[in-house]
Amino acid sequence: MRFLVRLVVNAVALWLTTLIVSGVSVTAFGDGGTTATVLTYLLVAFVFGLVNAIIGTLIRIVAFPIYILTLGLISFVVNAILLLIVAGISDAFGFGLNVESFGWGIVGAFVLAVFAWLIGLFVRPVLNRQRA
Repeated sequence: MRFLVRLVVNAVALWLTTLIVSGVSVTAFGDGGTTATVLTYLLVAFVFGLVNAIIGTLIRIVAFPIYILTLGLISFVVNAILLLIVAGISDAFGFGLNVESFGWGIVGAFVLAVFAWLIGLFVRPVLNRQRA
């Protein structure tokens, strides 16, 4: 259940990011209708979650001393790299995330993180309710 909620939260955050950041966009597969667009955002959010879990964890472990030296500011660069990796993977399939440059990747990663955090603030109390 938590996995699906995180997937939807990331998909909505990605959608809001593409609305605000002009250098980050998503190309829907198929006819580009509403269903295809929603499925594309969910698929890109799934790929982003996988890349973040596998490659992101490895980068964070290796770059731990750099995180300490920069007081965590290197995370903007790492998240931009992860966003560009997701864009490359989705581009290989012919649809998905498009990032114009590394600069737009940094801006997009920052906005994506802020939106995911804000949406998570509203979703977290719902997930932590006691079951009857």
